[in-house]
Amino acid sequence: MLQSNNVVLRRLEAADQAALARLANNKKIWDQLRDYIPFPYSSQHAADFIALTRQEPVPMTFGIEARGCLSGVVGLVGLSDVYRKTAEIGYWIGEPFWNQGLASAAVGLATHHAVQHLGFTRVHAGVFAYNVASMRVLLKNGYVREGIFQKAVFKNEQVWDEHRFAFVK
Repeated sequence: MLQSNNVVLRRLEAADQAALARLANNKKIWDQLRDYIPFPYSSQHAADFIALTRQEPVPMTFGIEARGCLSGVVGLVGLSDVYRKTAEIGYWIGEPFWNQGLASAAVGLATHHAVQHLGFTRVHAGVFAYNVASMRVLLKNGYVREGIFQKAVFKNEQVWDEHRFAFVK
């Protein structure tokens, strides 16, 4: 469990299934995420995802809890081969919890955990060009925009640029 003033990062539990399904079943959330996250998002999707995260030998996917409520998810994916010291971070906050600083707090905690406890020297994120709020979250946490991958993302039947940000230890 990782904790700051306003959020706790903790392993997802079976008891989170209903809240996870309710929060993730939102097109505004899905519009910011990769397509391997299903939409609509069902209770079964939530159960399957929670079960998958429980199999992680080293926890790298966390529920974001604020005021005792599941409010989103943040996860790290360790890369392999010559990139094995790099992790990709992904995160989302449920709409009822937007504009409360929760994403910034969660990304800060997860990034610190990645470089201080998991041995990564670099954490990066790709952000769709239209997701300015996510870009602000990364910048607040010391990430630097490294570049823009032009026309790299196909989402909602449109081609978008992807902005790449990184935090380097």
